[in-house]
Amino acid sequence: YADYLTYWDYVHLDVLLNLQTPRTPFPDEQIFIMYHQITELYFKLARHAIAQVCDHEDLTKQFFIDQLKRVNSYFKALTHSFDIMVDGMYPDQFLKFRMALLPASGFQSAQYRMIEIASSDVQNMVAFDMRDNMPADATTQDYYDNLYWKRGATELASGQKTLTLKQFEKKYTDEFLRLIDSHKKKNLWQRYLSLSEEDRKDEALIDEMRRFDSAANIKWPMVHYKSAVRYLQRKPADIKATGGTNWQNYLPARSRRVSFFPELWTEEEILQWGRKAYEELMGVEPPSTSAQ
Repeated sequence: YADYLTYWDYVHLDVLLNLQTPRTPFPDEQIFIMYHQITELYFKLARHAIAQVCDHEDLTKQFFIDQLKRVNSYFKALTHSFDIMVDGMYPDQFLKFRMALLPASGFQSAQYRMIEIASSDVQNMVAFDMRDNMPADATTQDYYDNLYWKRGATELASGQKTLTLKQFEKKYTDEFLRLIDSHKKKNLWQRYLSLSEEDRKDEALIDEMRRFDSAANIKWPMVHYKSAVRYLQRKPADIKATGGTNWQNYLPARSRRVSFFPELWTEEEILQWGRKAYEELMGVEPPSTSAQ
């Protein structure tokens, strides 16, 4: 269906290989940049599959399962590849070149927030201590103002937003508000509810939804936490993340208690949310932390 074409033109190889522009002379900064670019491409793949479910005019159970399998394969690749970040850089180089990145942070990944918005009802993304206290007439703005991830870039002592969060909101708030509105009746959970009662009981579908929930809200944040521990945990005081994010409380799943599909888990599973993953990854029991 196409005219004569070359591989390098088709994938824009020359452009792709010139998208890395380090700010320092440390060699490992190239690794840091490329891995985050790869991550964003996987997020785009996930968004593409989720959008097909959300926008499908005649959604079937099998199509839903097929697309979720794709999303789960992307998150599996992401989670397993994070050793590139955990073990693939010299800590002394990272702790030097990171200072040239302020206040940029992986926290500012808008695509990940878009995945969240398209996956679940917005109330499930509200900070845990506010989730049951939102007024019945809460607006889209009210929900947005109380999203859990904002706590991760708020200074604990003063309660003030970090520059990282201020920049992020300035660039993306309007788009996030629009997406929240457009996905109110068209997110993965609402599309699941639109299926027949028989289809909603399908174990294969439920399994893929639970796998996605666990991958996005437990395993993916946890590998970030492991990386942060390797590079930023120091005695007597931990090193701050580049964006000033409160990574110690923000990243562990047991602190955030975010689930896309809480109705698909038992009360005990929600209560123990992320505990097993923490123990497996860190080799110790998770510390007692307040819900963020």
